[in-house]
Amino acid sequence: MLRFSILSLFLFTFLSGFALFAGNQDILPKPVVVIQPDTLWDNQTLYNGRIWRNLYYLVQDDPFLFSKEFLPGVLTIRSKTFNNVLLKYDILNDEVLTPIDSGRILELNKELIDSFSLSFQNRKYLFIKMTEDTLKAAESFFNVLYKGKTTLLLKHEKKIDKLAVDGKYDKFYQVNRIFIVSDEKLYQVNGKADLFKVMPEDKGQLKDFMKSNKIRISGKNPESFIPVIRFHDRNK
Repeated sequence: MLRFSILSLFLFTFLSGFALFAGNQDILPKPVVVIQPDTLWDNQTLYNGRIWRNLYYLVQDDPFLFSKEFLPGVLTIRSKTFNNVLLKYDILNDEVLTPIDSGRILELNKELIDSFSLSFQNRKYLFIKMTEDTLKAAESFFNVLYKGKTTLLLKHEKKIDKLAVDGKYDKFYQVNRIFIVSDEKLYQVNGKADLFKVMPEDKGQLKDFMKSNKIRISGKNPESFIPVIRFHDRNK
């Protein structure tokens, strides 16, 4: 009987309070609702891809550029920019990765990516997507070293050297290729001879500039092309 009385008292108190609230809800402070209409759309845009799986765990080293750890990055997808995104660039397969829930890694949909950047050792590296092989119409990411009237690009790649370690284990190794975009055409260059072929009308001026400023360009040092290309652009 005592238990029934206590329960009845509780129900009466609750219902009375609810009626009082209903009758005075206009004078009570209303909760603030923050609506973020773009959040779901942003997540769908950013987290678009497939789960990445490591198929190369038996190969020594790793297929990534700069570091196997995720790096601070900026990502532009369909003209929308996402800041403070953790990224890794798989230069074996030319794919961009980002971490998601439960320790899983997402391989982002490359077709949707316009550009991205990585911050590493106090330097920011910008990558844009271009078509290297017009016959195959295949697009890949290039590191922008210089952009003016002429653009200097670096293509980072990793390959697998079979049985390179003690004749037993495969190992990753990296190669870099240098490209110049001039008059909307892409040219691969390895040294000054290739550069002069891209800019034959300025060959004499470029030679004089390099000689007077003691500039030597080399495929082993892609940034050595920058002063010469900048000079070319000023006189173009």
